[in-house]
Amino acid sequence: MPEIEPAHDDARDQPDGVAVRASEPASPLHAAHETDLEPSADLRDHDGDPRGPTRDEPEDEEDKDSAWRRFLGSTPFLIFVALAVAILVKTFVIQAFYIPSESMVPTLEVGDRVFVSKFMFDGGDIARGDVIVFENPNAAELPDRSGISSVLHWLGEGVGLAQPENEDFIKRVIALPGETIEIRHDVVYINGKPLDEPYLTQAAKDATGDYPLHTVPDDALFVMGDNRGNSADSRYGLGFVPLDKVVGKAFVLIWPPSHIGGIG
Repeated sequence: MPEIEPAHDDARDQPDGVAVRASEPASPLHAAHETDLEPSADLRDHDGDPRGPTRDEPEDEEDKDSAWRRFLGSTPFLIFVALAVAILVKTFVIQAFYIPSESMVPTLEVGDRVFVSKFMFDGGDIARGDVIVFENPNAAELPDRSGISSVLHWLGEGVGLAQPENEDFIKRVIALPGETIEIRHDVVYINGKPLDEPYLTQAAKDATGDYPLHTVPDDALFVMGDNRGNSADSRYGLGFVPLDKVVGKAFVLIWPPSHIGGIG
């Protein structure tokens, strides 16, 4: 077949003619392979933008957020928060104490539980007649405990479910720093004047006893239990209580329900 020449301007004189260039044979058609149509791995992962974030990144961020929210709502995290709050409250605000003896009867009975205020407490806040909790001035050596056992025991003390390792005392403040204290014939004299004690029963008044004239040190208190006939206090063995041993003031009785109320 002869080669067809390129069309010239006079081709318009031949309306039915078709101008083609056939000097080179056309490449044969072939079926597209799957690999010819599939984008590269880089393009698939970047949505057409090689520099942009991959499709998996938003899902990863959502997974992280979801995992964090699940952790915040998990039982271990809530237990941790509860323990942290309990530690802060027990250390700086309020602590519950169990009454183990009859030394404060009838004001406090054996088995009663009281809340003791520690908030913004210092020795200058103490007034005569306050019922205070204080550490044993003659503390014994503490028993050895594991770390977890110590924490659990400490938390138990904070909610009034465990006895302190070194027994704490709860007594009433009778004489303040620098005052003189004397007891004659069951009558308490502070700076030479008799003390009115309306919180005592007549039986307690009659068991107050005698105590020679003493001056309370500037950094200490003189305390006694309301059950004067059955109280180890500043009269007998306990001695003066250093201000730095005072834990706080007992201000409300919380258990049992029949005894709930303020402490007078």
